[in-house]
Amino acid sequence: MGFWVAALVAAPGMANAQPVDLFYERAVMTAADARCDLFAPDLGAALAAATAQARGAALRAGTSYEVLRAVESSARNKAASAGCASPDIATAATRVKTAFSGYAKITRLTYPGDVAPWQADRAGSRTSAWRLSQETVFGRDKMAFGLAGGRDGPSALVAVARFADGAQPYAARLLVRDGARSSQPYLDRWTGGSTARLPLDRRMPPRSALKAYAASARSPAGQDLLPRDVKSGWAFRFPETAGRDLAGLDPREAIAVEFLFPGDVTRRAYVEVGDFAAGRAFLQLAAR
Repeated sequence: MGFWVAALVAAPGMANAQPVDLFYERAVMTAADARCDLFAPDLGAALAAATAQARGAALRAGTSYEVLRAVESSARNKAASAGCASPDIATAATRVKTAFSGYAKITRLTYPGDVAPWQADRAGSRTSAWRLSQETVFGRDKMAFGLAGGRDGPSALVAVARFADGAQPYAARLLVRDGARSSQPYLDRWTGGSTARLPLDRRMPPRSALKAYAASARSPAGQDLLPRDVKSGWAFRFPETAGRDLAGLDPREAIAVEFLFPGDVTRRAYVEVGDFAAGRAFLQLAAR
C-alpha cells in the first residue's frame, strides 16, 4: 500500500511533513480502522485526535475545503483498496500501534494556534480543574476559556474572567457561527494562504449569522480555574451543546464570550477555535 508511516505516526507534533500530507496519511488509517476495527479504543482516539490536528493545520496553512475533501475521499479509497486481512493493512497497523504506543500515556499537550494555543491536560487532580484551556486578554481584563472538570467526571465548557476595575457581570453569552445561517467560516478580507496574521475579531461572521448560548450558571471562580496571576474572578458555565458546536467549527475561526453588566454594558473576549476538536478528542483518552 505504500503508506508514509514515518509522517503518519508523528502524532503530537507535525515533524517536517506538510500538514495536508499528514492529514492524508492519518485519514487513510482512520478509514481503515473504521472498516476493519484495527485498533483498541485508546489508540483509535489518539489517531482521531492526530487526524483532527493535521486537518486544522492544513486549513490554517491555506488548504481549501475542496482540496481537503478530495484528500479525504482519496484516503477512504486507499483504505478500501486493500482487504482487512491484507499484509499491507496488517503491516501499516502494526507500525501505527508501535508509533502511537506512547501517545496514550501522554497527559499534557499544547496545540499551537495562529494567535493563541490550547493547553490540554488529561491528568490533573480529581477536583475541578482545566482540561483544555486557552487564555486571552481583552482590554485590561483577562479570561480563561475551555473545558474544566474532575479527572473522573465530565468536562464542562466554562469561561472564567477577571475584571480589572472590579466590575461584576450578571450574565454571559457565548457567540458561535450558526451553521444553518452560514455554512462556511467568515474570514474578513482573507484572500487565501495562511491566516496567521488575521486578528480574531475579523474571524467571526456578522451578528445575523451568529448563534448565542446563554450561560447556564454563574459563580465566583475557584483558584484552580483563574487565569495566571489572577486572585479572583467570575466563572460562567455554558450548555454541553455549545461545546459540540465549537468542536464542529473551522479551526481558523474565532468565537466570542460577551459579559453583561448593569447599565447595558458589554465586554467581549475572543477565543481562537484552533485545535479545540483535536484537544477534545485527546481528552477522550482519559475516559476509555
